[in-house]
Amino acid sequence: MHRCLELARLGAGHVAPNPMVGAVLVHEGRIIGEGYHRLYGQAHAEVNCIASVSEEDRRLIPQSTIYVSLEPCAHFGKTPPCADLIIRERIPRVVVGCRDPFPQVDGKGIEKMRAAGISVEVGVLEKECVDLNKRFFVFNIYHRPYIVLKWAQSMNGRISGGGKDRVLISNEYTNRLVHKWRGEEAAILVGTNTALMDDPSLTVRLWKGPNPIRLVMDRDLSLPSSLRVFDGQVRTVVFNLMRHEERGNLQYYQLAGDSSLVHQLAVALYQLKISSVLVEGGAAVLQSFIDEGYWDEARIITNETLQLPDGLASPVLSGEELVSQQRLFSDVISYYRPRNIAGAGHL
Repeated sequence: MHRCLELARLGAGHVAPNPMVGAVLVHEGRIIGEGYHRLYGQAHAEVNCIASVSEEDRRLIPQSTIYVSLEPCAHFGKTPPCADLIIRERIPRVVVGCRDPFPQVDGKGIEKMRAAGISVEVGVLEKECVDLNKRFFVFNIYHRPYIVLKWAQSMNGRISGGGKDRVLISNEYTNRLVHKWRGEEAAILVGTNTALMDDPSLTVRLWKGPNPIRLVMDRDLSLPSSLRVFDGQVRTVVFNLMRHEERGNLQYYQLAGDSSLVHQLAVALYQLKISSVLVEGGAAVLQSFIDEGYWDEARIITNETLQLPDGLASPVLSGEELVSQQRLFSDVISYYRPRNIAGAGHL
């Protein structure tokens, strides 16, 4: 199962909104096949695992055990049911890391295999398997995306300088890591002020990986079309209070102005099948997510060599628990999660 998890991680950034899944086929202690879900819409882990078995070992499949980090699917989606494939290949034993929370599966794959006479064991490294796909689990259980908050701050807790010129807070090594993070999430969100003042591209220029969907909060549609986020190179959704329309890679999504915009945004992203979002700013947008309990992780980068006497104060976490820290030269990156389950719900 540890090997299943290793394989599954190779699909990070390429399979959303599907989960990352790894599968290993074992005969008498020897791995004869392995695979993982490589790309959304393409073959699942079990299919790739069985397809990898060599011709001389194919006769051993009906005497083997298949280990899968997530319950094999039982429904027709973009691919046929993996539970049917396992039954068809006459594999006598299946070891499953954790159940699939997706309503069309959620135990049905396990039931189908057991009904066919297959021995199915569930819950091996369950915590690790759930944690690997926490985005998928939050999306399907709480009907909202997995939300990661991120900001960089000076040693004295400022996220910007007092002047008009942009201050680069994090170092070049941390910036590369941030671009890696971008490629691991389905979407990236900024507010009006950040889009206007920083004119970010919100891409993974410094890392090899897929660009996230760009999300922009622009209540009154006041942002100029000359900004990089409107260059049409990447799918971009503009959340606003004015209009609802789609133009190629640019979509305007209208929210109502009479209730929490954060809650509305979470509902809209679920409807758009966006399973995770990296919230990059600005301070007011980040704080609104914190205040309403809509966050699952926070990653705070602190430059311990930089003092900013003026400028905008950093957001303030509430109910957080420090999980880990790492240092990249001048920067210390602190990783937090909510201490208690909030009304918004998180794993």
